[in-house]
Amino acid sequence: MLKLYYCPGTISIAVAITLEEAGLPYEAIKVDFKAAEQTRPDYLAINPKGRVPALVLDDGTVLTETGALLEYIAARAPAADLVPHLPEDTAHMRGAMYYLASTMHVAHAHKMRGSRWANNQTSFDDMTAKVPETMAASAAYVAAEVLRGPYVVKEQFTLADPYLFVVCNWLKGDGVDPDAYPKIATFLDHMETRASVKAIREKGML
Repeated sequence: MLKLYYCPGTISIAVAITLEEAGLPYEAIKVDFKAAEQTRPDYLAINPKGRVPALVLDDGTVLTETGALLEYIAARAPAADLVPHLPEDTAHMRGAMYYLASTMHVAHAHKMRGSRWANNQTSFDDMTAKVPETMAASAAYVAAEVLRGPYVVKEQFTLADPYLFVVCNWLKGDGVDPDAYPKIATFLDHMETRASVKAIREKGML
């Protein structure tokens, strides 16, 4: 059985939602960031980056990086139809995922992970103060360019949607009201109706 190492509230939950959508059985193993479990030798032996998600396959192979894990799940469960059939739609899906990884996730991380980029407390304070502005700009871009319907790819649920769902759930904590962006608010409402999201909530992972 697949083993998913996750932490509630992190991007690893996008992988859990996608596993539920794909109908692939998995064991969810919580990594307690408050206890710094991600820095301990036993976890670093699984993922030397000290981050989540990590997905351990049946043969012991370890996969990391959210986008890669989502693509793996889609390939393992083609019947779930998690990747669009039209090449332009697939490109849009992946473009959305790359944007979330390279821009919106990074903007969010500046609030709590400033030590990745600087050493001084004044720098951390500046980065934290900037987060509401950068996340609001990202939300505006998502509403205008990423969401092409109730989901990222119009009416079709794809790999980009659990990714976007988790990231948009960070907005309130980052000082941005998602209701100020009606398309995002509608998207979040649609996601909450999905059995996959309900299952993750019931498991206490969100």
